[in-house]
Amino acid sequence: MYEVEVKVRADHDAIRERLEAAGATHVNRVRQVDTYYDAPHRDFAATDEALRLRRESQYESGAVVDEETNVTYKGPLVDESSKTRRELETSVEDGDTMDALIAAVGFDPAATVEKERERFVLDGYTVSLDAVSGLGEFVEVEIEVESGVDEARKGAFSVLDVLGLDPGDQIRTSYLGMLLGAPEE
Repeated sequence: MYEVEVKVRADHDAIRERLEAAGATHVNRVRQVDTYYDAPHRDFAATDEALRLRRESQYESGAVVDEETNVTYKGPLVDESSKTRRELETSVEDGDTMDALIAAVGFDPAATVEKERERFVLDGYTVSLDAVSGLGEFVEVEIEVESGVDEARKGAFSVLDVLGLDPGDQIRTSYLGMLLGAPEE
């Protein structure tokens, strides 16, 4: 599976108005706490890979209505035009046990990324309005595909255009990389 993703900095209030005008469907609002791990056998920063444990809480009217935990492997970027990468993800029943398991096999927590995410669907793409602690506001447009990465990327760029955002302003650096001081590319 490939995650085709394009990310730009943008003011959320303006984008919400454009999403409404474009007929986007509001999906949910969540809080995500992502713990990233260092591998004992290779340098994930050097190989552009990531192992992440995500704890997500969904809110409605200020109350938590659902919680889930996923473990994700993200491979290196596969092109120079977007943040497309191979992604493997599965849900886990017990996040604390999964964290302990990851530590038991030698992976150390490297950093935590916290964000509030509001999701919409537009033209088959997920549009996320992310408010990332310590970094600010971003818009991500993404879709998962088995193949057809080039076509999916063009579609993501089209969604950005509909929202009045320039695909040329995209940031290919992950939130983790940005928090660790990597330059935005």
